[in-house]
Amino acid sequence: MSFLIVLGALVFLMLVAYRGYSVILFAPVAAMGAVLLTDPTLVAPMFTGLFMDKMVGFLKLYFPVFLLGAIFGKLIEVSGFSKSIVAAVIRLFGPDRAMLSIVAVCAVLTYGGVSLFVVVFAVYPFAAELFRQSDIPKRLIPGTIALGAFTFTMDALPGTPQIQNIIPASFFGTDTWAAPVLGTIGGIFILALGLSYLEWRRRVARTAGEGYGTELLNEPAPFAGDRLANAWVALLPLVLVGVSNKVFTVLIPQAYGDSHSFVPSVVGSPAPVVQEISKIAAIWAVEAALLVGILAVLLLAWRTVSTHFAESTKPAIGGALLAAMNTASEYGFGAVIAALPGFLIVANALGAIPDPLINEAVTVTALAGITGSASGGMSIALAAMADTFIANANAANIPMEVLHRVASMASGGMDTLPHNGAVITLLAVTGLTHRQSYKDIFAITIIKTLAVFVIIGVYYATGWV
Repeated sequence: MSFLIVLGALVFLMLVAYRGYSVILFAPVAAMGAVLLTDPTLVAPMFTGLFMDKMVGFLKLYFPVFLLGAIFGKLIEVSGFSKSIVAAVIRLFGPDRAMLSIVAVCAVLTYGGVSLFVVVFAVYPFAAELFRQSDIPKRLIPGTIALGAFTFTMDALPGTPQIQNIIPASFFGTDTWAAPVLGTIGGIFILALGLSYLEWRRRVARTAGEGYGTELLNEPAPFAGDRLANAWVALLPLVLVGVSNKVFTVLIPQAYGDSHSFVPSVVGSPAPVVQEISKIAAIWAVEAALLVGILAVLLLAWRTVSTHFAESTKPAIGGALLAAMNTASEYGFGAVIAALPGFLIVANALGAIPDPLINEAVTVTALAGITGSASGGMSIALAAMADTFIANANAANIPMEVLHRVASMASGGMDTLPHNGAVITLLAVTGLTHRQSYKDIFAITIIKTLAVFVIIGVYYATGWV
């Protein structure tokens, strides 16, 4: 019964998300409904002590990233930089390769260390402009961005600095370059199959006479300047974000050490405020990098941006609030579901799969799907079962590097179900609904899930690592 309760809560939240209802409202309803059916006395304590605690904790850490990312994306739009880069891309690749262009931009940013959420805000203005000029349906934008940002550069390619590739290292004693051959093969598989699928969708739409669309929401404002900037100048803020993110990632721990504390200057004897730098450095680095990008746009296009700054940033701030609250609600939901007895039944049942790599892949991707979070599901799975995975792998002479790559790629498998925070953010930013665009996101989800089992097969067939 406890398993059915967890499953029911998950299915309910996916259905309401797909039908367009607010996850901010229904994530706590789904979570507390599951708690009510499990133990009614825990509804209030779990709501305040777990759901709200995790939700507020997420906002405390990540809302500045959402806010700065939204403002950066909006300034890129109103400055005309997005239009300038799109014009250059069309000249370089041609209008029929719009999807490849957007995937490439997303991949470069993600592999450069830019947060997935920031990539969504930063790339959307380019995607909207490029798809409009190429007359490709706007509803295909989320699937295209998902392929570029949420797949091969997130967890497959060796060396990617995304958290999904970092978490396994602490459990298996590996590094982010683990299993480079398998990761590269998996990345190529996802990219090739994903682009083929999106191209097929574009051709079907064109044959049906479907264009970009009309009466759409959250459309980027048309460029109001006299002339477009040079494409290299327009690209500079994006490059600065990626480079600055890397630089600050290195400098912040050097400047602050392992931890930093200060005593507030208030009456009395307040306790010192202590920050564990290792847990916050990556977030500070992204925030600082986005500030550098925003300042770069202001400096390079002050005359154009200054006249529209007040009005253009208002909807950006509203969008950031909505996206952050949606994702934070999902985070709280995942925390509550993971604390229920039914979740343990799922975790224990998955442990009965005999093959070590299949066991790890299914366990991690299933928990990522249930919690709606790649990093959250993987953290739960590895914290509970890493020792078992390691013992089984050692018995089968499987290197820890393979365990790392399988765990990382599996976390990015079924995580993008309809209730996933990144999916909801992507749809909110683009002004589209699950009904309009989730079909393509789910197709990408299937492809990246299949890729995990492809690399497992390649390892068993060749022994490559």
